[in-house]
Amino acid sequence: MSTYLGSSNTDPHRRDYRPAWLDNLAEDATMEASVLNGIVEGAHAVREILAYARTLYDYQEFNYVGTYGEHGFVEDYTSRGHGEPIGSVVIVRYNDAGLAQHVIINHRPLRSVLLWSRLMAEHFANTPYAEYFLSPELAQEVLEPDTTS
Repeated sequence: MSTYLGSSNTDPHRRDYRPAWLDNLAEDATMEASVLNGIVEGAHAVREILAYARTLYDYQEFNYVGTYGEHGFVEDYTSRGHGEPIGSVVIVRYNDAGLAQHVIINHRPLRSVLLWSRLMAEHFANTPYAEYFLSPELAQEVLEPDTTS
């Protein structure tokens, strides 16, 4: 079974998870993700983008949440959003002060990554964050390429 599909058991589906590291970001925190073009810089920007992204999940079904090495934290979960399955692995690296410094989010499968980026682009249109996401036009072109040429 594909890991991004999750299980058919709805008991572990969480809708209330809020990672502690999100409230513990370094002011110069960075975030990279499959759905992003470029690297988001600054705690405020990371929080703003993740606040909306979290609303796209119908639930989160966690495979693992916990420490990773001496200065890290990891989340491995599956979900659904807008009818599409999505799997995510989040790696958080802490700085020497114990603040979340780098956030890296890997999503799968590609179709869901493109959908997520398009939805984020629509939400953040006409804001400073719009540049980080796939434009609706480009997302549509990628999902349904013109094969007539």
